[in-house]
Amino acid sequence: MILARVVGTVVATRKDPRLEGKKLLVLKPVSPEGKDEAGYVVAVDTVSAGYRERVIAVSGSSARMAEGCKDCPVDTSIVGIVDDVSMD
Repeated sequence: MILARVVGTVVATRKDPRLEGKKLLVLKPVSPEGKDEAGYVVAVDTVSAGYRERVIAVSGSSARMAEGCKDCPVDTSIVGIVDDVSMD
């Protein structure tokens, strides 16, 4: 799983038909403390996440198990919106 923050959207007028109607968001991985980590990821949004929200994303075969992503060409899916992170 990846802890990330939504930083943008992707608009693709031509894409695989199995991605029609799916929202694509740009994610910035973050540490549990909320500090930015390297890189960006494009993910399919399955939970109606919004701009600057912290989210949980899964990748690989787990991404294709997310709601509405079965048999879709996705590598990363947003599966949760994070309310709080606490570390002991």
